[in-house]
Amino acid sequence: MRKHLVAAAAAMAVLASAAPVHANDRTMYQLIALGDYARAERMLLAEQKRTPERPELLLNLAAVYAKTNRVAEARALYAEVLDRPAVALDMLSGRTVSSHDVALTAMTALPPRNAIAAR
Repeated sequence: MRKHLVAAAAAMAVLASAAPVHANDRTMYQLIALGDYARAERMLLAEQKRTPERPELLLNLAAVYAKTNRVAEARALYAEVLDRPAVALDMLSGRTVSSHDVALTAMTALPPRNAIAAR
């Protein structure tokens, strides 16, 4: 079973990295936590090209999209995570959760689709 270190709240910013922890993963988490979403997005997209099998990159990119009001794009990435096999993610709290559970929790925190259309 692959394990990952997840470094943020399951609802929105979810940084995870394959063990051993990649230096870029910590930087991406810090950028998300600091609100530097543009730089975090660039790093996540570049890392995703190198290692597309890592669902934690999709989860973090979706969190960036959600934080920058690109809810449809965030929802699509969460759905993509759900279409893949579940992966065990180790949370910083010490809990282990499924990538599917993280995606579902984050999706429920997004505004409903009809709320976006009504704006």
